[in-house]
Amino acid sequence: MTGGCLCGAVRFELTAPPTTATYCHCTRCQRRTGTAASAQAVIAPGSLRWLAGEDEVRFWWPEGGGFGKGFCPACGAHICSKAPGADEPWSIRMGAFDEDPGVRPSLRQWVGSAAPWEPIPDDGLPRFEGSAKG
Repeated sequence: MTGGCLCGAVRFELTAPPTTATYCHCTRCQRRTGTAASAQAVIAPGSLRWLAGEDEVRFWWPEGGGFGKGFCPACGAHICSKAPGADEPWSIRMGAFDEDPGVRPSLRQWVGSAAPWEPIPDDGLPRFEGSAKG
């Protein structure tokens, strides 16, 4: 499974399918994506292989902690997230895949800060006011 950024400078492939996917409604994801929620696929450790542009990917680290947001500095496309201190990304933005990643978001987290201008759909997914991890 392959993917990359908008301009093609960053390319990757996964050697294993994503394990799960989620929607995040936090303010950071809203501002980062310009949308009401971010959809990301959690990947198995060691399954990401950079094909091009690994050294180009830049990470923004939120003040006070939190996951770093990886993006292409040339086109601004959001690629991945990385846990603080981690060597490799934890998740890939679902929009960065070239084809169907084979997983669907299974929960919605940070709905306590959901955008007021976009109602959360009644899709039956579990909802968490904050992080799904507690």
